[in-house]
Amino acid sequence: MRFSRLTTTAFAVSVMVVAVAAQQGGRGAGGGQRGAGAAAPAAAGAAAPPMRLMSNSFVDGGVIPPKFTQAGEQASPQLAWADAPAATQSFVLHMHDMEGARNKTSEDQLHWLVWNIPVTTRGLPEGVPKGDLKDGSHQTSATGDGVYRGPGAPATGPYHHYVFELFALDTKIDVAANASDPFDTRAKVLAAIQGHVVGKAVYLGFFRRPQ
Repeated sequence: MRFSRLTTTAFAVSVMVVAVAAQQGGRGAGGGQRGAGAAAPAAAGAAAPPMRLMSNSFVDGGVIPPKFTQAGEQASPQLAWADAPAATQSFVLHMHDMEGARNKTSEDQLHWLVWNIPVTTRGLPEGVPKGDLKDGSHQTSATGDGVYRGPGAPATGPYHHYVFELFALDTKIDVAANASDPFDTRAKVLAAIQGHVVGKAVYLGFFRRPQ
């Protein structure tokens, strides 16, 4: 009996040692894999900051001054951006009035569209001139004459939301302006960027005409 008990105890201890060793070995392997996964971001560097769109012309979420509207000079506001993704090859700027509902559809009002902005560009100055820009980018608006169209919400209604969207693309797009139908141009530009947007930033302004 004594021998049997010793044998049984030794056997039990052996089983425990093997089980613990196997468990520790499994944790070591699994931990190594998880460790590699966790360390990957650190090895690749910190996460890239989100792309930013900024303006000195008015505060994000603030009222757009008359100078940049149909109640004033209709000068385009100054815009700047930063932290575009490394894969960026060009930019598209889309300004539209969220309250607009054209032709009883969900299509809103176009105020400015600029596409094929070079990747080296970091902003647009105040008062962008009419027509294609010197950097090779193209622009249009609801009037179809290749120029910025300022906000013009009526004084009798609520403030309208004017959104500036900046898209970073991993390509340039081949879209020609349709002067007779700028909304067709917008549709083609927005269709062409699908599958190529690597970053996006938004800036918001409010406006209604003075009473």
